[in-house]
Amino acid sequence: MSHIVDRVKNEGLKSMAFSSLRELATKYNPFRQGPLAFVYAEDAAAVDWTVPQRFNDFKLELKPQGFDVAWVISPPGRTSGGHQNAFRFMKVLEDAGHRVTIFLYSPAKLPIVSVESVRNMMSVTTAYPDLKAEILVYEPSSGILGNYDAIFASDWGTAYASFRYAKPAKRFYFTQDFEPWFFSRGSDYVLAENTYRFGFHGISAGRWLARKLTNEFNMPGGSYDYGVDSEKYNFQNTEKRTEVVFYARPPTPRRATEFGLIALSELNRIRPDIVINLVGWDMSSFDVPFPYVNNTALDISQLNSLYNRCSVALVLSLTNLSLLPMEVMASGAVPMINDADNTRDVFDSPHIEYVPLSPRAIAERIISVVNNPDAIAYSKTIAESVAATHWSDPAESFIDEFLSVMTARR
Repeated sequence: MSHIVDRVKNEGLKSMAFSSLRELATKYNPFRQGPLAFVYAEDAAAVDWTVPQRFNDFKLELKPQGFDVAWVISPPGRTSGGHQNAFRFMKVLEDAGHRVTIFLYSPAKLPIVSVESVRNMMSVTTAYPDLKAEILVYEPSSGILGNYDAIFASDWGTAYASFRYAKPAKRFYFTQDFEPWFFSRGSDYVLAENTYRFGFHGISAGRWLARKLTNEFNMPGGSYDYGVDSEKYNFQNTEKRTEVVFYARPPTPRRATEFGLIALSELNRIRPDIVINLVGWDMSSFDVPFPYVNNTALDISQLNSLYNRCSVALVLSLTNLSLLPMEVMASGAVPMINDADNTRDVFDSPHIEYVPLSPRAIAERIISVVNNPDAIAYSKTIAESVAATHWSDPAESFIDEFLSVMTARR
């Protein structure tokens, strides 16, 4: 009691209550994800990557009915761009005549994974394709059940499950980001980094990631360039644009939401007339220090109209670049991206505004783009620069890479 009285005197009742509740929340919060929330411990324990495995050191003849492929992936979410992209390439495999079986990898005790719920979510979300694939829930006690010619891992936890498959099957790693960077230097970081030493063949989103994995981990593999669906993203607004949009996603630290809000606060201070749109997450419960339009996590079918209202799209990527820059360009908006190797090496376009990570510099560059006297014509030029690209291009690269590994010894 004496300790409590002293704290009230020194800190005040409100401050002491805040500190105490924060300590309790940290200790007892049932929703907090600790280390090893993304991999089954038995999977991690069963994998010894120090013993070289020649997973791809054999070749297969292309079957008339195509190959049987198991794809292991964490449960998809309505707004998860990484999952949407992975399912897009599962559809590419099916369209090329191969059969896909999906294993949902969910080590967390809650929420319970429901295949029916996943199917229902995908059926009402336009970002997910229609698949013939059977969807199963992965169980570490039994592993990947069935006979497959190829196994795809799609995030670091699933790589352990893919490694454990005991039958001959080619091993692929559908890498979309450098996942150790999702964590501080701890258990998850080490376990994620080790997956690049498994001997799988990587098919990476963009050249930067493929080069990093090969140069630093000697991981074989190729990459595909980004594409854009011109039916969903296209140029429509031929009028002057004075709005900006920022991809804000607080649960994903690599998207630097808080940093972007500082830059936009500076923008609002200098030019309060510029309308600021936030999209990607419901920001109503966050302390946003300027007026904004809360677009929340829109369905992909609603994004084109938003992008067509905007002169600039601020997209920050501290790891691998997302698909957003190309999509906003198709709608005529200027993408503004942090200047770094992980952004320039993926999609280096003369129409991208690369900026240093300085809030004032970002605010001033946004203003210069909005003030461009040739902005209307330039929006059309930007859209035309990506109009020729389509997902059929990376799909072809993906299938070529897949078949070259399947039909040759690696």
